[in-house]
Order: sequence, then structure tokens, then C-alpha cells
Amino acid sequence: MTVNLTKGQAISLQKGDGGSLTAVRMGLGWQAAPRRGLFGRRTREIDLDASAVLFAGKQPVDVVFFQHLVSDDGSVRHTGDNLVGGAGQGDDDEAILVDLQRVPARIDQIVFTVNSFTGQTFQEVQNAFCRLVDETNGQELARYTLAGGGNYTAQIMAKVHRVGGAWTMTALGVPANGRTFQNLIPVILPHL
Repeated sequence: MTVNLTKGQAISLQKGDGGSLTAVRMGLGWQAAPRRGLFGRRTREIDLDASAVLFAGKQPVDVVFFQHLVSDDGSVRHTGDNLVGGAGQGDDDEAILVDLQRVPARIDQIVFTVNSFTGQTFQEVQNAFCRLVDETNGQELARYTLAGGGNYTAQIMAKVHRVGGAWTMTALGVPANGRTFQNLIPVILPHL
């Protein structure tokens, strides 16, 4: 059963039977919003990029994105860059896989971001979502919908963080501006 998250909402990543999740996938999907032009409706390709920034305390220690597809320790892996989107409410356009059992103990938070590498604002994007899937069985656990667009080029989507010995996901939904994850670090820090 999927939980539709609202901004700031947190969910535990414990399984219903009390066990812990061992592997999750953070999926990102989007479509370019059609625009009315002189010759009818048309769309412009939009390259959104998913990134995962691994933190130890408030220090970023590693990142997984389209130019660094696997974390240095191998626990987080990006499946590859999608330059145009198109899945919208269906399949993921980009995905980041996290083997929670392999994440080093010093990593206490993994923050997922999305940015418009081509510079379009989210006013030009529709059906954008971020979802968390139990990678062991394919069950969608949570979905956060990027609603309403906006005059910004990035969003801090969600974070997976340790609470005691268990992992929790929090939907952040914080708008920002930047073409890459590096531009977003100052916006991420207050949400750690």
C-alpha cells in the first residue's frame, strides 16, 4: 500500500512484519508540460536529474548523480541519466538504488534532489513525482508528487535518515534554484 506524502511528512521504513527494509529505490518521473504555441500545442524536452547526497552529520561525504553513478562505498547506485523524461505517472525516468545494509554507519542521511539541468523551471514540468520502492519485492511504499510547478529549477525532494537504528523517509519538497546538486548544498543544510 502506497503512502502519498505531503511536504514535511515522515514515514518509517520498517516493514509491516517488524523487519527492516534492506534495499530501496528512489524513482523520479516527469513529463514536459505542453505549451500553446503559434502552431498549436508543443512540448520542449526537459532534462531533470536525480541526485543522492550522502551526509555524515552536516558534511556531504559522497554524491551519486549522472556523472558519478555509484557511491564510493558501493551502497548507492544511479541507474543512468534520462535526458527527456516522459514517464510522468507511470514508470521511473531515473532511479537511485540504495542498499541500506551496506550504507556505512557514519552516513546518517541521504538527501534526494532533482534539478533541471537544461534550466527550465518547474512551471514547464508536469506529472513529476518522487517515489520510494522496496527493491526486494517492487512494492511502492511512498510517493511524493511535485505539485503546482513553480518559478524554480530544482527541488530538495526527500531524505532517508537514520532514527535510532532504523531508517525513516521524510518528504521535503523544498524549492530551490540550480542546475546541479552542487548549487543545492546551501539549501539542503538547514533540512538535515
